Amino acid sequence: MAVSTDHGHVAAELAHLALMRGSTGERARALLEPLQRVVRFDAGFLTLLAPAGGRHESLLTWRHDDATRRYLSSAEYYADVEAAGVDRSRRPLRAVDMPVPPTELPIWANLLYPAGFREGIGVPLTTIDGRYLGLLALITEAAQPADPAVCVDLARVAPLIAQAVDPLRTIGMMAAIVTDAVAGVVVARDGRTVAVPGLPDHALLATGSPVLGAAGARLAQGPAHAAFLCPDPSADAAPDWVRITALACPPQPPGNLCALVLMSPAPHLHGLTRRELEILGLLVEGWSNAQIAAALFITTRTVAAHVEHVMVKLTADSRTMAATRALRHGLYVPAELKTAPE
Repeated sequence: MAVSTDHGHVAAELAHLALMRGSTGERARALLEPLQRVVRFDAGFLTLLAPAGGRHESLLTWRHDDATRRYLSSAEYYADVEAAGVDRSRRPLRAVDMPVPPTELPIWANLLYPAGFREGIGVPLTTIDGRYLGLLALITEAAQPADPAVCVDLARVAPLIAQAVDPLRTIGMMAAIVTDAVAGVVVARDGRTVAVPGLPDHALLATGSPVLGAAGARLAQGPAHAAFLCPDPSADAAPDWVRITALACPPQPPGNLCALVLMSPAPHLHGLTRRELEILGLLVEGWSNAQIAAALFITTRTVAAHVEHVMVKLTADSRTMAATRALRHGLYVPAELKTAPE
């Protein structure tokens, strides 16, 4: 493993790759060539920690067989990483320097050694804001450990690698679509929430909240985007409305981030009342006047009057057109979020 003398150029190239468009997997593969100028390696892999913990997910493998690829996404590999202490060291660690001999780690004893590999460096990937993302491993067939200076070089460029493969980087770009967002979270498939870099959280977006349930229900119907209104109970004058925007996360490792949910100020409501916004939510769901009357404990005549008012305010020729415009502009309250009777 030779030490590169081209650190400045490599760092600049990695910084450029970190900003490259495309998937995290594409950016990870593009990192291999410049990394070869920092340290020579014969194989490698990059795994990301699932937000819920307990396992890594393989993002990139280079010159490894299928058995190794499967193992990298298993709980057993997560135990190997913990035993080696690479995730705790927050600095590159040669195999020879690990607190546990490689022969006692299944990843080495059962997979890497039989494949002809003898040494390597584990590079923990940590973002600038302190989030541990996962591990980059650079493996060699030679048994000679790398010069310690190589670990110093890799420590310098590790934040750039982390930026390139950070799953929340893509999601952060998605969040920028809602320019007036004041809060946001990312929802994992197990229901837990992850903070969005640069945005605070909010009580309405807490794990298990009805708002997140309503957002997930709408994305589950197929669209990659949904928007609706929600009353903000923390507002001084109730109901004060906020807009909820839900965006489906792209399918990328670690694979369990499913939705970005953002909160922003409500748009122009066209004079729609609380009850009319609720009725619009039921029209969007395709409910009849009789079903709406039963759900809201009002008469069908009252429902018909509300629907007429909604059509006028949205300049719609029919209830179907009114529902379509409400859906397109997020001007409705989902049935799950109905407020108290007016």
